[in-house]
Amino acid sequence: MARAQGARAQMALAFETTYGTPPTSGYTKMPFASTTLGAEQPLLNSELLGYGRDPLAPVKDAVTADGDVVVPLDAEALGFWLKAAFGDPDTSGSGPYTHEFRSGSWALPSIAIEVGLPEVPRHAMYAGCVLDQLSWQMGRSGLLTATARLVAQGEAVTTSPTTGTVAELGLTRFGHFNGVIMRNGSALGNVVSAEITYANGLDRIETIRNDGKIEGADPGMAALTGRIEVRFADDTLVTQAINGEPCELMFSYGLLSGEGFTFTAHAVYLPLPRVEIAGPQGIQASFDWQAARGTSPARLCTATLINSVSGY
Repeated sequence: MARAQGARAQMALAFETTYGTPPTSGYTKMPFASTTLGAEQPLLNSELLGYGRDPLAPVKDAVTADGDVVVPLDAEALGFWLKAAFGDPDTSGSGPYTHEFRSGSWALPSIAIEVGLPEVPRHAMYAGCVLDQLSWQMGRSGLLTATARLVAQGEAVTTSPTTGTVAELGLTRFGHFNGVIMRNGSALGNVVSAEITYANGLDRIETIRNDGKIEGADPGMAALTGRIEVRFADDTLVTQAINGEPCELMFSYGLLSGEGFTFTAHAVYLPLPRVEIAGPQGIQASFDWQAARGTSPARLCTATLINSVSGY
């Protein structure tokens, strides 16, 4: 008897033309490290009296389908998650191609994701997936991954794949070693670690339906937040926090082969941190920053991906 193992799991993704309707073709195999994407339907205890001490049968409640997907920051597959977060990019070039994703779109694409366990067999199709949040961390070492938080409409389980022929991408990963943080065009030194979180603030449309699913997920007010941990060496960031002035922060990765990923927050505001002396070691300060709409360009953020993919 075959038993499910995560090492055999597969994931395929395609953008939907109609929300909640998975396409019959056009799927791409996606690399991922782990996922909590799934659907659950809780049971409601019976409140009825008059039948003795033993309870009556429970009643099914509404379906909730959501979860996280941990994915590598790589040169090709990352574009699918950026499109889910921001919408269609502006693509230029003739190879390598430059894909520029901009915040502020009122319409976000929905995607269909099938997660397969072929040895069971179990293939779960999650339709109407909309990206709620994309986050990652920067450090000195370790594997570089991002977490995509999704809200789905529902789950459909079959014993065989429904994706047809699945295309495969080349896997070219970025690493922490390839990263740099720029402040107003200059390298920001003494950074120990950084966190970046972009959220679409999705609003679930919970209408009355006979299948218990949601009607959709509309984007609300976007948010871009994070944290930078720095070795305390000068008063540049503290002075900015005191003055209440914004700066531009750019989080960038580049490979010698030409691929690159740059994420720019155009107007970042810093809080005044507490600078503690915990002992004889170096002193560090944490800035829990918030980004707002900039003036030039007049948007919250821009993500630029350079690779060999002609379009998303």
